[in-house]
Amino acid sequence: MASDSPRTGVSQTIPVSNPTPEKRKGGGSTSEKALDAKTLRRLAQNREAARKSRLRKKAYVQQLESSRIRLTQIEQDLQRARSQGLFLGGGGGGASGNISSGAAIFDMEYARWLDDDQRHMLELRTGLQAQLLDGDLRVIVDGYIAHCDEMFRLKGVAAKSDVFHIITGMWTTPAERCFLWIGGFRPSELIKMLITQLDPLTEQQIVGIYGLQHSSQQAEEALSQGLDQLQQSLIDTMASGSVNDGMHHMVVALGKLASLEGFVHQADNLRQQTLHQLCRILTVRQAARCFLVIGEYYARLRALSSLWASRPRETLISDDNSCQTSTDLQMVQSSQNHFSNL
Repeated sequence: MASDSPRTGVSQTIPVSNPTPEKRKGGGSTSEKALDAKTLRRLAQNREAARKSRLRKKAYVQQLESSRIRLTQIEQDLQRARSQGLFLGGGGGGASGNISSGAAIFDMEYARWLDDDQRHMLELRTGLQAQLLDGDLRVIVDGYIAHCDEMFRLKGVAAKSDVFHIITGMWTTPAERCFLWIGGFRPSELIKMLITQLDPLTEQQIVGIYGLQHSSQQAEEALSQGLDQLQQSLIDTMASGSVNDGMHHMVVALGKLASLEGFVHQADNLRQQTLHQLCRILTVRQAARCFLVIGEYYARLRALSSLWASRPRETLISDDNSCQTSTDLQMVQSSQNHFSNL
């Protein structure tokens, strides 16, 4: 009994003392694994934050570079606009200080729009010559329509700032201004020009185009009559009353002038709807040819203005002398005819 007792005690103490280190070892391993997971997660978060910081820094540098390029482009556009006579001081017959900031911004945007217009013209011409599929050509035509819509949007913004600049066409060349109607092209005249350029047309297309021309003429007449009435109303307002009431009449006249923006908006809306309607009436290839004809027509008008402005002074003098001589001859001939009838 006594000899068994120590063995029993030993056998009882051995299993009790052995599991303790194992439990400690196991517990430490779990804690270390949890710590490693947290560390890895924190390191991953730090790496992600550093990556985002680098991206933000790169985007900021790119933004600075884009702003620098944009500023350079604006300066170049400003110089080009002045050289092309787009500003009042460059070719409009007024002082450069007379132009408003809104008009100056529009002129720069318009110069940039003209550069983009050349690209669209090249795409239309290349697409027609390459005999692209209708689906591919439709993408180019839709791009040109969006390009025209952008022009109407720019004009709408500028009209809110300086409606006189838009309605008088000071942003266009002198040759273009000869054909302006309320700050843009006359839709019915544009359709008349296009009809001869779009043969062959189906009977349904002919009916649709002539119907569009007729409705455009009616809308043009209504707008022209409204503008005439506004002008007459302004004349009556400015000419009536005494000198002492001059300031009151000025206030009334200013209120009436505010309606000019509405006329420009309605005229541009008519022009925009005409272009979209033409696109719906014509096939995609006819529409591409239609817009190419329009673009080339205005490019020729701008070129004509440049040629006119760059004529040698000797030519100008000789032309003036020839005009004067022709006028003198007509006067002499008229006098001879008058006396011969006596």
